[in-house]
Amino acid sequence: MLRSLDIRDMLIIDRLELSLAPGLNVLTGETGAGKSILLDALGFVLGWRGRSELVREGADQGEVVAEFDLPRGHPAFEVLDEAGLSGDDGLILRRVNARDGRKTAWVNDRRVSGDVLRQLSDTLVELHGQHDDKGLLNARGHRVLLDTFGGLEDDVARVRVAWRDMQGAKAELSEARERLAAVQKEEDFFRHAVGEMDALMPEVGEDEALDGQRRLMQGAEKIREDVGRAHQALGPEGAERMMQDAARWLEGAAEQAEGALDAAMEALDRAVQELGVAEQGVMQALDRLTFDASELERVEERLFAIRALSRKHGVQPDDLPRLGDDLRAKLATLDAGADDLKSLEDAVEEASSSYEAAADALGQARARAAEALDLAMVGELAPLKMERATFTTEISETEAGPEGRDQVAFTVATNPGAPAGPLNKIASGGELSRFLLALKVCLTSGSDGITMIFDEIDRGVGGATADAVGRRLEDLARDAQVLVVTHSPQVAARAAHHWRVEKKVEREVTLSRVVALSDTDRVDEIARMLAGDTVTDEARSAARVLLEG
Repeated sequence: MLRSLDIRDMLIIDRLELSLAPGLNVLTGETGAGKSILLDALGFVLGWRGRSELVREGADQGEVVAEFDLPRGHPAFEVLDEAGLSGDDGLILRRVNARDGRKTAWVNDRRVSGDVLRQLSDTLVELHGQHDDKGLLNARGHRVLLDTFGGLEDDVARVRVAWRDMQGAKAELSEARERLAAVQKEEDFFRHAVGEMDALMPEVGEDEALDGQRRLMQGAEKIREDVGRAHQALGPEGAERMMQDAARWLEGAAEQAEGALDAAMEALDRAVQELGVAEQGVMQALDRLTFDASELERVEERLFAIRALSRKHGVQPDDLPRLGDDLRAKLATLDAGADDLKSLEDAVEEASSSYEAAADALGQARARAAEALDLAMVGELAPLKMERATFTTEISETEAGPEGRDQVAFTVATNPGAPAGPLNKIASGGELSRFLLALKVCLTSGSDGITMIFDEIDRGVGGATADAVGRRLEDLARDAQVLVVTHSPQVAARAAHHWRVEKKVEREVTLSRVVALSDTDRVDEIARMLAGDTVTDEARSAARVLLEG
């Protein structure tokens, strides 16, 4: 519910504070007094596109603040959550228009974009009038309105899921066909490449290992002779024999040396042990340096084969195993392609059948909802003095989509035998107003927390018809907030809250004001609407009759 509207320095308004309430709120006043300016200001703070020049002459900037009460579960909370905003204590929208045209907006003191304001406005306010192309007159939205009226949200959701599954299955099939076609173009290459990979079976790190083994073999002949000499010098004919002789001689002299040779003998014993370790290591090296010449040839042949294959495919040697796996996978795709396609085609057929069934069920539900809406409209048009008019919800088949295959259009015929057509093409101004009002009564649940604004929707009607319009607006406002801009005294008389918009000239400056009317003031205002500039006692009496009725 819109609780208050605070306007500063906008057009011909210097400062205006308007406090609104639940029920039927009516704004009246002479033509040009500024009633439309209030709607312009409200549209500005809600992010609607409208006039470009809004700042009052002489002011640096204009500002509008709108405060809303949000009941628990209101759709605006979802918008606030997505934008990272808090709305626990209500909702305050503030927007500033600078003289240079810059516009800045805040929601609960957090700066936001115009898109966020517009998303919020869709959950907060509905504007209806004879030139409204965003609401009931917009045929593109009729299907959504019918679904809401019929409570078909779950049916639509099932169709959306079925559509998504079907499109996903079709996309997967298309991708599989493209992959298979690409593989088929290079079938000979893949088979030859996989054959080479399978014959060679390179391993990660093998290139480096073979290269090291090859270098060792190439250098072995150069160092083997020196290593052999070292082994001979350390062996039984060399240092080993000499150290054994030395140990034997020292043992013979040790008994008479009185311990003087003990340390030397112990050191010699350790040296003999270390000499054995050295000799063993040299022997192992000799074994490694001993190889068959054909082994070098085998190592070089495999090393060169791996490197040639890596150059052929433009990858590093260590990447060959992964490349081989990729090639085998593509070849497997080719070999299993026909079976995979058949499975995917079956999945598409199954998903399409599910979509068709869900779309058919939704279409039937929409047909039932259309009959119920048409019947409800008959009951609403009669009190509005349009009992001879007909309203028809036409459903035709259109291209399949995520919300089914149905195109919905509201059509009317104002007189028996006259051809039916779109609302805004067939009905006159007054008839259109009543059609829109009847539609709104049928389509409104009264529990969505939206403020409904009717901008001179009673234009072109008067007398008993205007009284019927006022009564329908009053009924519509019982469980909702309705704001009506009107020139009709019959509509104004039904208001729960009545304001008069008036224009005054102060110090050669034209300003617009809004005045809350007391019961006495309402009599005078409605009398003015009945009689014009000169308010007579008869007009006041007629006004009292309207207010009492």
